[in-house]
Amino acid sequence: MKKVLYLSVILAFVAGTSLLFANGGKESSTSSSSSTGAQPVTVTFWTSHTPPDTDTMKQMVADYNKSHPDTQVQMTIVPGSETDIAKLMTAVRGGTGPDIYELDRFTVAQRAAAGVLTDLSPYIQKFDPNMASKYIGYAWQETQFSGKTWALPFDSDSRGLWYNMDMLKSAGIDPSVLDPKNGPLTLDQVDAIAKKLDQTDSSGSYTQMGWIPFDTTYGQGWHYTWGFDFGGSFADLAGCKVTPTNSGVVKAFQWMYNWAKERGPQKVQTFISTYNPPNNPTAQYPYFTGKVAMFISGPWVIQQINQYAPNTHFGVTYIPVPAAGDKPSTWSGGWSVVVPKGAQHPDQAFQFMTWWTGAPGEKAYTVGTQHLPTYLPVYNDTSIYTGQLAFFRQLMSISHSRPPLPVGALYWDALTTAQNSVELNKQMPEAALQEVASQVQPQLQQYCPLQ
Repeated sequence: MKKVLYLSVILAFVAGTSLLFANGGKESSTSSSSSTGAQPVTVTFWTSHTPPDTDTMKQMVADYNKSHPDTQVQMTIVPGSETDIAKLMTAVRGGTGPDIYELDRFTVAQRAAAGVLTDLSPYIQKFDPNMASKYIGYAWQETQFSGKTWALPFDSDSRGLWYNMDMLKSAGIDPSVLDPKNGPLTLDQVDAIAKKLDQTDSSGSYTQMGWIPFDTTYGQGWHYTWGFDFGGSFADLAGCKVTPTNSGVVKAFQWMYNWAKERGPQKVQTFISTYNPPNNPTAQYPYFTGKVAMFISGPWVIQQINQYAPNTHFGVTYIPVPAAGDKPSTWSGGWSVVVPKGAQHPDQAFQFMTWWTGAPGEKAYTVGTQHLPTYLPVYNDTSIYTGQLAFFRQLMSISHSRPPLPVGALYWDALTTAQNSVELNKQMPEAALQEVASQVQPQLQQYCPLQ
């Protein structure tokens, strides 16, 4: 179900609310007092993020610890991903889980349903009953399950088409054709540009590619990206149904199937495994080494370019549309912070979380990593958006978000499996997507009706 982010509501937010969180929020009544002479409470914080984002996060933690001497947060990078929280699950079951965990927000409902998270509603009611109004609507909705709040929203984003202007020029292409001032190009137009950049060796193997639209190894060519682009809907929340066989989603998968068939699915996969093998360092990503000219991704690439390809010139524009005249689309996700079940210091954890997701934390993270904030007083501070980040913020007015389902992670993984089989031309789109429905809908059914 589409959920377009209405900026008109956001921009109408009362500016004076930023004062409430000017110091990271009003102090929790459960926080310790330095006047007692007690040792500071150590709060453990796990994240699966990696550098360069964690470089900024470490400084944020240090700043918090300096201003809150009664609580010392220790951040640890642990293995995991958007849908893989195996280490957290094991630790929670064993009673050794952290006090705070950074969780991909669209999976919050599923983890809450599994009993992994602590209900934050009592803390919020005591701290600020109007807390929901302080955040972008879709982001807060993703923290909800069964009428309760299980997380605090952190960052947001949107997605566009990045292009290497130097590579385009070397192929005789004027990069200005991709300038967002001209509006979105069609998929056929972008593909025609990409073909001029494709290069092969004597064996026919690709050594350079214009783009790989469905690549998710180093890009954001996900099922949701193209499903939304083709006008698809992934769920009927009122009907408590996942809708992977929606016509728009099927059209998107058919387009990916056809693109791979024309290029050669195995040739494309060989190129990806050659130039972006597992555990490839960010500096060696193909779009930084001049092997891929265009790719779908988000604003975090700004920081990566500055760090890993400072002498290369990149532009960013709208995701290409299926046909001329179609409205452009994008989608937004983001992370959250949660208190896992069995946390040793939930009170101090919540106090830190209000700082982390409030004005001090979100502004520092936005400036340091070039993600977008979800906390409205920071989101509405236009002074922090410069250059390409301002374009990504502009895209929020046309953005969709993933349906907040108690099977969100399961659905994502099932869609990813289907996408992989379609990319390899091993399954036709309708058959692959029907398998997704058959796998996910029975698991969703136990939570119907959705509240």
